[in-house]
Amino acid sequence: MNKISGTIITLNEEKNIQACIESLQKVCSEIVVLDSESTDRTVEIAQQLGAKVVIQSYLGDGKQKAFAADQAENDWVLSIDADERLDQELIQSINELDLTKTQFDAFILNRKTFIGQEWIKVWYPDCIARLYNRHKARYEPKKGHAKVIHSQSKKLDGNILHYSYSDHADLINQNAKFCIRSANMLTEKNKNVGPFSPALHALSAFIRKYFLKKGFLYGESGLTIAISTAYSSYMKYLIARKHNLEKR
Repeated sequence: MNKISGTIITLNEEKNIQACIESLQKVCSEIVVLDSESTDRTVEIAQQLGAKVVIQSYLGDGKQKAFAADQAENDWVLSIDADERLDQELIQSINELDLTKTQFDAFILNRKTFIGQEWIKVWYPDCIARLYNRHKARYEPKKGHAKVIHSQSKKLDGNILHYSYSDHADLINQNAKFCIRSANMLTEKNKNVGPFSPALHALSAFIRKYFLKKGFLYGESGLTIAISTAYSSYMKYLIARKHNLEKR
């Protein structure tokens, strides 16, 4: 087995953490859980499974994941979220790597996202760099969803399975939180949001998901995602515009 440190950032993930850690243990020699002061059994379960647990108040997505990597003993880090798992093909691909000789500083993984047990194909393959050498690549210091900045990478066979939403009601609830957070980030950047921006961004988001990403091929599921994405984009810019007007 390669010397890889699996890192997970958590907050009240007692429902997910065991399956996540057990998935990482198939390819990692160390598991690091960076917990944002959970009030449930997340920390207890992680410790029982042999993970190294570090407590750190939430710094934002990029900074938190970068801090988690700093707690690792190994050069190579595999960063996944608590609601993600590795499928068998990806496990095999990672275990077949020789990371002591590779020319790459990161590896790109496909991600399959689910609503309940339904695979949302319009979001696939959602390629992301998650396995990386922490001395050569690093998460960008963003508050929102951050990416691993790297120079040379290779795509691996297999998938991360992302059980992001328990059902469509959960999709709506989580989108509401992301809208507010994204709007606040726009406000912090002093980004000007005009009166037509919410509608134009919503229309663009719908066209991108339903036509350019071929959501129309996936029936009700594709239409649902296109509408949901458009609504989220509309609310993000509407909230940011209201913030800007209040500042004036």
